[in-house]
Amino acid sequence: MPILWLLVPLAAMADAPGSRIAALTGALFIINKVLLLLVIAVMGKAGFQELKKHLFGYVSDLAPSSDVEVSATRYRIGLVMFCLPLVSSFLEPYIDALAPGLRPNSWALQLLGDVLLISSFFVLGGNFWEKLRALFIRKARVINADAV
Repeated sequence: MPILWLLVPLAAMADAPGSRIAALTGALFIINKVLLLLVIAVMGKAGFQELKKHLFGYVSDLAPSSDVEVSATRYRIGLVMFCLPLVSSFLEPYIDALAPGLRPNSWALQLLGDVLLISSFFVLGGNFWEKLRALFIRKARVINADAV
Protein backbone atom coordinates (compact mmCIF):
# COMPACT_ATOMS: atom_id res chain seq x y z
CA MET A 1 0.00 0.00 0.00
CA PRO A 2 2.77 2.54 0.70
CA ILE A 3 4.07 1.98 -2.81
CA LEU A 4 0.61 2.69 -4.25
CA TRP A 5 0.60 6.05 -2.44
CA LEU A 6 3.59 7.03 -4.60
CA LEU A 7 1.14 7.21 -7.51
CA VAL A 8 -0.26 10.50 -6.13
CA PRO A 9 2.94 12.58 -6.48
CA LEU A 10 3.70 10.81 -9.77
CA ALA A 11 0.28 11.84 -11.09
CA ALA A 12 0.93 15.41 -9.94
CA MET A 13 4.32 15.43 -11.71
CA ALA A 14 2.64 14.09 -14.86
CA ASP A 15 0.33 17.15 -14.81
CA ALA A 16 -2.79 15.06 -14.27
CA PRO A 17 -5.94 17.11 -13.67
CA GLY A 18 -6.76 17.89 -10.06
CA SER A 19 -10.00 15.93 -10.26
CA ARG A 20 -8.08 12.82 -11.30
CA ILE A 21 -5.55 13.23 -8.47
CA ALA A 22 -8.41 13.68 -6.00
CA ALA A 23 -10.15 10.58 -7.35
CA LEU A 24 -6.89 8.61 -7.10
CA THR A 25 -6.37 9.77 -3.51
CA GLY A 26 -9.92 8.82 -2.55
CA ALA A 27 -9.63 5.43 -4.23
CA LEU A 28 -6.33 4.72 -2.47
CA PHE A 29 -7.86 5.72 0.87
CA ILE A 30 -10.77 3.31 0.35
CA ILE A 31 -8.47 0.53 -0.90
CA ASN A 32 -6.30 1.04 2.20
CA LYS A 33 -9.31 0.54 4.51
CA VAL A 34 -10.53 -2.51 2.56
CA LEU A 35 -7.06 -4.08 2.69
CA LEU A 36 -6.88 -3.40 6.42
CA LEU A 37 -10.19 -5.19 6.94
CA LEU A 38 -8.96 -8.11 4.82
CA VAL A 39 -5.75 -8.35 6.86
CA ILE A 40 -7.77 -8.41 10.08
CA ALA A 41 -10.11 -11.04 8.63
CA VAL A 42 -7.22 -13.29 7.53
CA MET A 43 -5.06 -12.85 10.64
CA GLY A 44 -7.84 -12.65 13.17
CA LYS A 45 -8.09 -9.98 15.82
CA ALA A 46 -5.45 -11.55 18.05
CA GLY A 47 -2.96 -11.84 15.20
CA PHE A 48 -3.59 -8.27 14.10
CA GLN A 49 -3.09 -6.99 17.67
CA GLU A 50 0.20 -8.91 17.83
CA LEU A 51 1.30 -7.38 14.52
CA LYS A 52 0.44 -3.88 15.76
CA LYS A 53 2.36 -4.52 18.98
CA HIS A 54 5.47 -5.49 17.03
CA LEU A 55 5.22 -2.62 14.55
CA PHE A 56 4.18 0.20 16.89
CA GLY A 57 5.23 -1.06 20.32
CA TYR A 58 8.37 1.07 20.42
CA VAL A 59 6.31 4.25 19.96
CA SER A 60 4.45 3.75 23.25
CA ASP A 61 7.77 3.86 25.10
CA LEU A 62 8.37 7.37 23.74
CA ALA A 63 5.12 8.77 25.11
CA PRO A 64 5.55 11.20 28.01
CA SER A 65 4.65 9.82 31.42
CA SER A 66 1.70 11.37 33.23
CA ASP A 67 3.30 10.55 36.59
CA VAL A 68 5.99 13.23 36.28
CA GLU A 69 5.07 16.69 37.58
CA VAL A 70 6.29 19.42 35.22
CA SER A 71 7.72 22.64 36.69
CA ALA A 72 6.02 25.98 35.97
CA THR A 73 8.94 27.19 33.82
CA ARG A 74 9.00 24.00 31.76
CA TYR A 75 5.22 24.21 31.35
CA ARG A 76 5.40 27.82 30.10
CA ILE A 77 8.17 26.94 27.63
CA GLY A 78 6.12 23.97 26.43
CA LEU A 79 3.03 26.15 25.96
CA VAL A 80 5.03 28.60 23.83
CA MET A 81 6.39 25.66 21.81
CA PHE A 82 2.83 24.36 21.40
CA CYS A 83 1.11 27.66 20.53
CA LEU A 84 3.76 29.28 18.30
CA PRO A 85 3.42 26.87 15.33
CA LEU A 86 -0.37 26.88 15.63
CA VAL A 87 -0.66 30.67 15.67
CA SER A 88 1.88 31.12 12.87
CA SER A 89 0.11 28.60 10.62
CA PHE A 90 -3.22 30.27 11.40
CA LEU A 91 -1.87 33.71 10.44
CA GLU A 92 0.06 32.64 7.30
CA PRO A 93 -2.79 33.15 4.79
CA TYR A 94 -3.61 36.57 6.22
CA ILE A 95 0.02 37.69 6.16
CA ASP A 96 0.33 36.51 2.55
CA ALA A 97 -2.85 38.40 1.58
CA LEU A 98 -1.89 41.63 3.36
CA ALA A 99 1.82 41.66 2.55
CA PRO A 100 2.77 39.23 -0.24
CA GLY A 101 6.38 38.16 -0.08
CA LEU A 102 6.83 39.14 3.57
CA ARG A 103 6.71 35.57 4.87
CA PRO A 104 9.59 33.34 3.71
CA ASN A 105 8.22 30.31 1.88
CA SER A 106 10.70 27.80 3.22
CA TRP A 107 9.97 24.12 3.78
CA ALA A 108 12.67 24.07 6.46
CA LEU A 109 10.78 26.64 8.55
CA GLN A 110 7.55 24.67 8.13
CA LEU A 111 9.35 21.49 9.18
CA LEU A 112 10.78 23.34 12.19
CA GLY A 113 7.24 24.35 13.18
CA ASP A 114 6.07 20.73 12.94
CA VAL A 115 9.02 19.49 15.00
CA LEU A 116 8.39 22.26 17.55
CA LEU A 117 4.73 21.25 17.89
CA ILE A 118 5.51 17.55 18.31
CA SER A 119 8.35 18.15 20.76
CA SER A 120 6.10 20.42 22.85
CA PHE A 121 4.12 17.33 23.92
CA PHE A 122 7.27 15.86 25.43
CA VAL A 123 8.19 19.13 27.17
CA LEU A 124 4.65 19.59 28.55
CA GLY A 125 4.48 16.03 29.90
CA GLY A 126 1.77 13.39 29.98
CA ASN A 127 -0.71 15.45 31.97
CA PHE A 128 -0.97 17.93 29.10
CA TRP A 129 -1.75 15.11 26.70
CA GLU A 130 -4.61 14.08 28.99
CA LYS A 131 -5.88 17.68 29.05
CA LEU A 132 -5.74 17.87 25.27
CA ARG A 133 -7.46 14.52 24.96
CA ALA A 134 -10.23 15.70 27.30
CA LEU A 135 -11.10 18.44 24.79
CA PHE A 136 -12.52 15.75 22.53
CA ILE A 137 -14.51 13.96 25.22
CA ARG A 138 -17.96 15.52 25.48
CA LYS A 139 -18.61 14.55 29.10
CA ALA A 140 -15.16 15.50 30.42
CA ARG A 141 -15.22 17.80 33.45
CA VAL A 142 -12.54 19.96 35.02
CA ILE A 143 -11.63 19.21 38.63
CA ASN A 144 -9.53 21.99 40.12
CA ALA A 145 -7.13 20.38 42.59
CA ASP A 146 -6.30 23.77 44.16
CA ALA A 147 -9.93 24.41 45.14
CA VAL A 148 -10.34 21.04 46.88
